[in-house]
Amino acid sequence: MTAMAGLKPRHFLWEAENGVARVRLNRPERKNPLTFESYAELRDTFRQLAYADDIDVVVFLPNGDNFSSGGDVHDIIGPLVAMDMKQLLAFTRMTGDLVKAMLNCSKPIIAAVDGVAVGAGAIITMASDIRLATPQAKTAFLFTKVGLAGCDMGACAMLPRIIGQGRAAELLYSGRSMSAEEGERWGYYNRLIEAETLEAEALTLAKSIASGPTFAHGITKTQLNQEWSMGLDQAIEAEAQAQAICMQTKDFERAYHAFVAKQKPVFEGN
Repeated sequence: MTAMAGLKPRHFLWEAENGVARVRLNRPERKNPLTFESYAELRDTFRQLAYADDIDVVVFLPNGDNFSSGGDVHDIIGPLVAMDMKQLLAFTRMTGDLVKAMLNCSKPIIAAVDGVAVGAGAIITMASDIRLATPQAKTAFLFTKVGLAGCDMGACAMLPRIIGQGRAAELLYSGRSMSAEEGERWGYYNRLIEAETLEAEALTLAKSIASGPTFAHGITKTQLNQEWSMGLDQAIEAEAQAQAICMQTKDFERAYHAFVAKQKPVFEGN
C-alpha cells in the first residue's frame, strides 16, 4: 500500500488529515484553469489513490470563490490548434484517463462548488460521487462554445444518468450554464449551502464517511460504477459477491459486537 497524506503536488494544492484529502486547483486569479501539467498530475494522483491506505475520502474545494474555469485558453486551447491528430488523441485520452482514475480510485469523492465550474471543471464535479454547491455556483459543459462536441471526458455517458437524457442534451448542445437551483432540482447537486459554510459542511460530510467502514465504501463505489453496464440479474449477482466479501471483514464483526453491546461501532477499514 501507499502513503499519500504527505503528497506535495506541483500543480494543485493538497492537504490531508485523518483520512480526508483536500484538493484545490491553484490559479485563483484566473478562476483555477487546468493545464496540461495539472491534468496529468491529477490523473496520476487518483491512480495512486487506489493503493493508498491513509486516504479514505477526497474533497475538491473552490479557491478564490471559484471552482474551475476548465482548460486554459492560452495554455491548452491555443497549443491544441497546432497539434496533429495523433497528438490531439493523446491529449483527449489523457483527459479521459483523469475521469477513469477518479471512478476507479476506490475513494468516495466530494465536489464542493462555488462560482464557476465549467468545461473540464464541470467534468470533475460530474465524476465526483457527491456534489455540494453554493447558490452562486454556475456549472456549464461549454465545449460547444469553442466548436467542439459535448461528448468530452465521458459527459454523454455520465451526465444523462445524473440529470436525465433531455436535460443533459440541452446542456451539451447549448453549452449554457446550469444554475445552482436547477442543479439541485435536477439531482446534480445533493444540496445547496451558503458560501461561508460550504467547506466546513463538505469536510464534515467527508469525515463522517471516513469514519465508516472504508473498505466497504470502496466496494460500494466500485459497484455504483460497474453496474451501469450490467443487466439486473448480473448486478444482483455482483452485489451478492461483493457483500459476501464485506462480510469477511473485521469491520462487519466489529459492528456485530458493538450492536450486541449497544455501542456505536468503531470501524478500522479492514
